[in-house]
Amino acid sequence: MAAADLEPHYRRPGWFTKHVLNRAVAGITRLGVSVWGSRVLEVPGRTSAKLQRIPVNLLRHDGRRYLVSARGEGQWVRNVRANGGRFDLLVGRRRSHHQAHELPNADKVDVLRAYLARWKAEVGVFFDGVDARSSDEAMLAISAKHPVFVLDDLPAQA
Repeated sequence: MAAADLEPHYRRPGWFTKHVLNRAVAGITRLGVSVWGSRVLEVPGRTSAKLQRIPVNLLRHDGRRYLVSARGEGQWVRNVRANGGRFDLLVGRRRSHHQAHELPNADKVDVLRAYLARWKAEVGVFFDGVDARSSDEAMLAISAKHPVFVLDDLPAQA
């Protein structure tokens, strides 16, 4: 196995995405408008402990809710892992508390397929030519590059 195969996969957003698109979607979502299922994920930074906020797409599939990292093992993924899977999702003034459980690669195929069916136009470039119509084998082949979390609700904090 090559050393590159052992390194975490991550594709950094470009300047326009980071400074314009992400901020626009996060701002609209903070105003209370969900853009195609958008939420603002809030989690403490793993080194700074400062609250980090990033727009994410909340996927509802087969009665469950999921977060998929299209870009790979980015900062929000690392921060959620470091925080024991706990984070909040925000839409306007509504805040919900969650516990995330990361799925093993073999369990990601249907979720990745549903995610790509919904958001391929937005994130398809990060999936190496795989789309919602691709075979299970193709989905499984890219699954290690895309962390997927299933969400459970946590009670409101006092």
